[in-house]
Amino acid sequence: MKVHLIRKESLEAFGLYHAQSRGAFGEWLSKVKFADWEKPEDILHTFGSADLLGRDCHRIVSDIGGNKHRLIAKYAFEETQVHLFICWIGTHAEYDRLCRAGEQYTIHSY
Repeated sequence: MKVHLIRKESLEAFGLYHAQSRGAFGEWLSKVKFADWEKPEDILHTFGSADLLGRDCHRIVSDIGGNKHRLIAKYAFEETQVHLFICWIGTHAEYDRLCRAGEQYTIHSY
């Protein structure tokens, strides 16, 4: 199924403040545009360094730009498409702080 990305403008806004990340996020967007997923595990085939988060939260964390940035997205598989909601974007260090606080399962900044 094709992916419907929600909050793409969040990536663009992040790129305004982190210019060095624009190319890496552009590559991520290109992969999403051409993705064809039937189940959550298919996301891992598209993004080899991504992880599905536990606790039945239906979230994925992607390493972007050689592990310099992280993106948390929530996914919802429906009959005809997959909805991918951008929940959070930040640096690897900021993501580590989220993990220590246990917030990676609930954060929704966008």
